[in-house]
Amino acid sequence: MKIYNSLTKQIEEFKPIEPDLVKMYCCGPTVYRDQQIGNWRTFCLSDFLHRALKMNGYKVDFIMNMTDVGHLFESEGDPEGGEDKIEKQSSEEGRSAKDIVDFYTKRFLQEYKEMNLLEPQKFTKATEYIDDQIDLIATLEDKGYTYETSDGVYFDTSKFEKYGELSGLTVENIREGARVDPNPEKKNPTDFALWKFSPSDKKRQQEWQSPWGMGFPGWHLECSSMVLTELGDTIDIHVGGEDLKMIHHQNEIAQSECATGQKFVNYWVHGAFLTVDGGKMSKSLGNFYTLDDVKQRGFSPLDMRYLFMTAHYMGPLNFTWEAIQNAKNSLKKIYEIISTYEHDPKAQISEKYVNRFNEKISDDLNIPEALAVFWELIKSPVSEASKLNTILKMDEFLGLKLQEHIGVEIPKNVLDLAKMRGEYRKNGIWDKADVVRRQMLELGYIVEDLPTGEYKVKKKF
Repeated sequence: MKIYNSLTKQIEEFKPIEPDLVKMYCCGPTVYRDQQIGNWRTFCLSDFLHRALKMNGYKVDFIMNMTDVGHLFESEGDPEGGEDKIEKQSSEEGRSAKDIVDFYTKRFLQEYKEMNLLEPQKFTKATEYIDDQIDLIATLEDKGYTYETSDGVYFDTSKFEKYGELSGLTVENIREGARVDPNPEKKNPTDFALWKFSPSDKKRQQEWQSPWGMGFPGWHLECSSMVLTELGDTIDIHVGGEDLKMIHHQNEIAQSECATGQKFVNYWVHGAFLTVDGGKMSKSLGNFYTLDDVKQRGFSPLDMRYLFMTAHYMGPLNFTWEAIQNAKNSLKKIYEIISTYEHDPKAQISEKYVNRFNEKISDDLNIPEALAVFWELIKSPVSEASKLNTILKMDEFLGLKLQEHIGVEIPKNVLDLAKMRGEYRKNGIWDKADVVRRQMLELGYIVEDLPTGEYKVKKKF
């Protein structure tokens, strides 16, 4: 199996630390609002990779975090200077921070299920690892990597020689022509907060006592702490959106490797942004969409999943209502086709097509080409029973719930209507035949007239 490694900037043969086990982590949601559809492209990437690894025979210890404290809005170019997203949302909605977190966590888990993503071994919440995070800061402090300012404890990036290896962002190049740092107490523009002190003029809902004072953990620290606690000092794969590569993931590397003295991650996998109508998604532009927005327009989460599979995870993908309509049409066609197949569990799977499909998936998750193999199979002369079992085997990766659409039983009253329509057509009573056709359509069924003069009744998807 080959995968593009953002750290080395090349496609590499995947070699896990342990022969049959893969340790994988994905940066999950900040649970202060519904996730926008671009986030779901990243979460689907983690699912595609999870399924591909299982397809290649690996056991996967997969962790996804939920940031339920400490993720700050950027303030005047300073990632450490803004307001906590959960505290801000709490104020805006007039609900407690706990209510905000509980509500949007539940929403996320429901949508995660609707997108048919394989559950990780564990969803980790930042607030459940406060002691671990404090211990991690203490380790960094003991090793001389931290310093304190009036608003928190910071990591000194100038003391980590490899800072910028992932992102290209270094202490030196950010200083060249840089504007005055909004936080004059920071030693370097790239330094980041490990622990933020609670403001003296405003009571926080989420705060903990620490050796450095009352406060809350930095967003970057949370991920490192959860990885080190749950998966160990070095993991195989870390997944996330490309927007996290520049700062968040670079900071994870710095604090983790300085604390442990070990390489943090062997393979970094980053998915590209999802654009909307050819540009960036923005509330001000009116094109900021959530999965709920998509559903209200008559599309299913699996339509969205199919759309994500039409482009390589590192390549551009533009969301438009026309694009998701095309995805819906393709998925509907698949459902209609397989609903007519006779299912014989004993029928042979076509190794030829499965192997070609797996080769595409294993080649840096080339899902668009794998889909092309899938459609080639559907149009092939392979027997329907063998074709169906092969399709179901491929769906172990695709995750389109195709099993639910085979062998659809047609109710007797619908079959009776189809027979009546056939009699009308045989006798040339076309208007009545058309009335019956519309009745069947209202019941959710269509009738296909075959060249032989016979007909086939199918469920409408």
